[in-house]
Amino acid sequence: MFNVGIIGCGSITVKRHAIETNANDDTKIFGVYDPNNKHAKAMADKYNCKIYDSVDDLLTDDNLSIVIVATPNIFHGEYTIKALENGKHVLCEKPMAATLELAQEMIDTAKKYNLKLMIGQNQRLVPAHIKAKEILDSGELGRILTFQTVFGHRGAEKWSIANSPSTWFFDKEQAIFGAMGDIGVHKADLVRWLIGEEFKAVSSFVTTRHKRYDNNELINVDDNAVSILQSESGIVGTLAVSWTYYGGESNATIFNCEKGALWIFRDEDAPIKIKYANGSETLIKIGTISTNEKQVSSGVIDMLTDAIINNKKVDIDGYEGYKALEIIVNCVKSAESGQTIHF
Repeated sequence: MFNVGIIGCGSITVKRHAIETNANDDTKIFGVYDPNNKHAKAMADKYNCKIYDSVDDLLTDDNLSIVIVATPNIFHGEYTIKALENGKHVLCEKPMAATLELAQEMIDTAKKYNLKLMIGQNQRLVPAHIKAKEILDSGELGRILTFQTVFGHRGAEKWSIANSPSTWFFDKEQAIFGAMGDIGVHKADLVRWLIGEEFKAVSSFVTTRHKRYDNNELINVDDNAVSILQSESGIVGTLAVSWTYYGGESNATIFNCEKGALWIFRDEDAPIKIKYANGSETLIKIGTISTNEKQVSSGVIDMLTDAIINNKKVDIDGYEGYKALEIIVNCVKSAESGQTIHF
């Protein structure tokens, strides 16, 4: 049994990490820390665990085997590195760090201490996405030519435990990124994994269109972004993210291939629809995907504990988190410079 310490008792912990850690036969919530003691107490009361007085108290507790870092983005790198230095395996939320340099330091520290570092890029574990990768890898649809991927919902403030514009998601000092870092990093990771190759160039528009603070000023992070990505082999596609999809959430990806198209969460009839070039169609009803209104198990703590128990590589490790972050960082650079960024 692995004792788990959780840093951060916001919505991602309340709605996902605590529930999934409690449900896993190999893990137990041993203790939590949150600067808002009210949030920490609610978690401790529900799961009968201790409340730490500080982050350092949690990180230095020898009773813990795993630390979950579920804090504002600015703390991801610092707390992960400290946890690893204190002998803990780490599950860190995405985006994994505020900078690529800090992300690399996280990777190096995990390697130095021979510990597992997993990044919460959970979209890879969605059954429909796993099936989609099998289809694409099989060659059934031929080469991938282009893609479209989108993730949009009503806004981080609707998800946040604050449930208001005062959320840390709207504070650049804590969040670093806006919608691009919050949900864009999910889709960057997903399409990179699905196509099985690296991206080498991006051209982006990253903007703030509608979200405002209580004083009616626009928030200081992005709420919308559209990017064009090009892969090593020439696959081109669009990645669109938004916190202003007030008409309903969208989490769809489409691959246009030589022999047809693969639609993932695009059609209401099934999570996967294959539209062949000859006009025939195949529907594959497999699983579902989390929304802000309804969560399904992400599988991240299960993957981490399996890797620890069986002493194997974590499939969604620090390197994978780094490559997803690299795409997002370069999209932001492109928008700021008005140039296509090659990397």
